[in-house]
Amino acid sequence: MPKLIQQAVVIRYVREKIPDFHEARLRSLLSLKLHVVLARKNPYLLKAKGIVTPRDLVQSIIDAHLSSQEETILGNFLEGLAIFLCQQAYGGWGKATAEGIDLEFEKAGVRYLVAIKSGPNWGNSSQIKRMRDSFRQAVRIYRQGANSGQIVCVNGCCYGKLGSASEDRGDYLKLCGQRFWEFITGDPEIYKRIIEPIGEKSRERSDAFLCQCEKVVDSFIEEFRSQFCDPSNNIDWGKMVEVTSGKPDESAKRAADGKARRRPKLSPSPQARGGGPPSPE
Repeated sequence: MPKLIQQAVVIRYVREKIPDFHEARLRSLLSLKLHVVLARKNPYLLKAKGIVTPRDLVQSIIDAHLSSQEETILGNFLEGLAIFLCQQAYGGWGKATAEGIDLEFEKAGVRYLVAIKSGPNWGNSSQIKRMRDSFRQAVRIYRQGANSGQIVCVNGCCYGKLGSASEDRGDYLKLCGQRFWEFITGDPEIYKRIIEPIGEKSRERSDAFLCQCEKVVDSFIEEFRSQFCDPSNNIDWGKMVEVTSGKPDESAKRAADGKARRRPKLSPSPQARGGGPPSPE
């Protein structure tokens, strides 16, 4: 039987760890570079969407970047939470047998090897193949220890739904949302109990984040206008395509030229003005 997980234990863990999500989210925002983000974007799609102003374009690429990053960052938090809750309920442990296995635990005489993902649509065929390879490797390692007990491999997804008929994938089980959280804790309501503490103080954190985001947007707009707009402030899509799709040497030159234009002018040194070396302080 699993050990009952008290809500106070859930709240304490979330309060301790959820600030890491917000800090990582802010670091991701503040580390952004305009040229790096632009280079990853499809200029033809941006043009087809009817984007016409620098603000709309900058806001669009920042929103897309943050959405992707936030999914990954929160996925890491949820993975840690799942491992912690399984430790509380079944004495589970994380990352033990083989690469790609996030959680192991035993119940009713069965050893479960779990790969934890955010949602049900997390990977393409090659990524799923790698997960299957990880499962096979983990089973081999476990068997090398002369262990003959039953082993079940599980792809656990922290949110989403999946019909019971689709859970058995032959060499592993795929469990999503409530089914996954109940599987690792024995508690059918735990998936609801974790959501409230995750949202604590989210308003003030979001306000602070949005304030920083607006500063980044304003900075990017100014930089974008200086490099990718004509004197009338219209987007020069030709320059945009050069950066995202031009030959590497031409794109690098464009980036270097942009940095040179932004580099502040320095006052000439005393030597350059014809004077001697600076006096010691």
